[in-house]
Amino acid sequence: MNKNIVLCGSMQVLDQILEVKDRLEKKGFDVLLPKECMEHLPKEIASKKHFERIIDSNNTKVLIINSTKKGIENYIGPNTFAEIAFAFYFNKKVYLLNDYYEPYIDELIGWNTIPLKGNLDNID
Repeated sequence: MNKNIVLCGSMQVLDQILEVKDRLEKKGFDVLLPKECMEHLPKEIASKKHFERIIDSNNTKVLIINSTKKGIENYIGPNTFAEIAFAFYFNKKVYLLNDYYEPYIDELIGWNTIPLKGNLDNID
């Protein structure tokens, strides 16, 4: 089984992204982060590099860290939504750490995203 997983989410929830990374590594996953964003590279460069990670044939899973942000539950911002669309197009299995983000529920269901509702044990 391929144990590579790409994490996506807002850099405003970086602490949670890093926490999930640690938990997944303890489960034996090789975790890829949006590191260019953390290095504060220009958005254009950071986004392209992270899209490359998502479409890499060695990376078959994508986990969206859709935490509560500014009081909005299960938040998915525009950049993360674009990453989900990329992953869907390239036939990657996409998980949501929490539940569906209501404004995008039709697309998220239609694109077969899997809401984990906080339970990382449900990643196969």
